[in-house]
Amino acid sequence: MSGIQVLIAEDDFISRKLLEANLSQMGYGVSIAENGEDAWQQFNAQPTRIVVSDWLMPGMDGLELCQKIRARENTDYTYFIMLTANIGEDENYFMAMDSGVDDFLTKPLDRNQLQIRLRVAERILRSTSRIQSLETMLTICAYTKRINFPEEGWQTIEDFLCNHFGIQLSHGVDPGYYETHIKPELARLTAKHAGTGK
Repeated sequence: MSGIQVLIAEDDFISRKLLEANLSQMGYGVSIAENGEDAWQQFNAQPTRIVVSDWLMPGMDGLELCQKIRARENTDYTYFIMLTANIGEDENYFMAMDSGVDDFLTKPLDRNQLQIRLRVAERILRSTSRIQSLETMLTICAYTKRINFPEEGWQTIEDFLCNHFGIQLSHGVDPGYYETHIKPELARLTAKHAGTGK
């Protein structure tokens, strides 16, 4: 997901610039907001797939920003990373997660930890995009039973399940189908063979 856009919500100038520099060097597009309200206005106008937000900000804090993003209708899933100097008690983690926060980063910023979180974010976003595609109507050929998957073209059901879910299929015969179709056909062929004396 190279070039994905990341929205930063950070009221501290130095932290904001450090985040912007690191994200740009990693190849991400960056949108900057100096507080939660500005971040919400930007997101509401043009949603991004990743948000990195400080928890404590004047006015709208990171928790409220996350809640508003989660409540926005018809919005692709956004991976929300919360920045905090000291999250304190475990209850704060649970409160943040209940509000929709996906991950946490402590200050001062660690570039490696940021990169790790972003890799996880991209993996999750790829999975959610794939699930959203599966929730739409897929075209299946009435004759060949091949699936036409968006951007991948026609493929067998076996290839589809293997490529998208890592599922390997073995083949068998439905007992009901065997009784109603295969068994009578075998009997017909046996009778025909006996009748010809071959």
